[in-house]
Amino acid sequence: MTQIQQNDTNQAEEQSSESTEHKLHGGWRDYEPTVKEKALSAASWVAGISWMSTMTPLMAAAQHLRGIEAAEGVSRLFCRGMVACTFAKWRTVSHPDIRDDETYLFAQNHINHFDFVTLYPGTKHIKQGVELETHFKYPVYGWYMKSRGTIGVPADRNERLPKIKKQITAAVDKGQSILAFPEGTRTHDGRVGEFKSGLFVVARDLGMKVVPSAVTGMYDVMRRSSYHIRPFQEVTLWHEKPVDFAGVSDEELPAKIEEVRSAIARRVDAYFAEKHGQ
Repeated sequence: MTQIQQNDTNQAEEQSSESTEHKLHGGWRDYEPTVKEKALSAASWVAGISWMSTMTPLMAAAQHLRGIEAAEGVSRLFCRGMVACTFAKWRTVSHPDIRDDETYLFAQNHINHFDFVTLYPGTKHIKQGVELETHFKYPVYGWYMKSRGTIGVPADRNERLPKIKKQITAAVDKGQSILAFPEGTRTHDGRVGEFKSGLFVVARDLGMKVVPSAVTGMYDVMRRSSYHIRPFQEVTLWHEKPVDFAGVSDEELPAKIEEVRSAIARRVDAYFAEKHGQ
């Protein structure tokens, strides 16, 4: 091999190594978006803010005048519209064991600010989300979420479990399901992190089934610590087979929680392997 050929080979290997390293460290987030990409991202934000500003008062009015059940159509329209504002293609795939007339805890992987609207219209269930009480201080949005019965998580960790359990019990008694993010924080790398046990303790105590809900593609739309939105992604919501937590002992609880986490992680990992080769 000549010196020139050797240099070309070394350069190709270095480029391949850099490409692999680039993928492993976040892909598009690590490079400067083009002017066109910035323009599309800005358009997404303008569309999303405009849609939220228009729909939030309508949802609040519908709920106040007709109740949360009657306002469901408006709420689902809002959620679908918010995802559409990212120019993403959205679909949902649900396991046949999920019944419309049963209440569940929908456990979802936590990705970005679009998580709630990505999952909410995926089934016919009325769902109450779980979020920090401090979010209720946000203008308009906070008032609306609190008024519709969103489960508020206290800042004081010692008060969290009993208060959350009381609120979830009240929601379930009304025939409402729960939508929660057991990781407790948004993912840094797109993968599914460890789950906190509190919500699963409540599910066990109330004899609920937990639906592992995996969202793929949304990490490519927007990632933590970035406000750049990548349009035209394919987002899929996967509702896996419900896991029954009724009668689970304290000793069995960690394995049951891992069963839920693993079901979500398998979908997410398969997506990364197929789309990004990692």
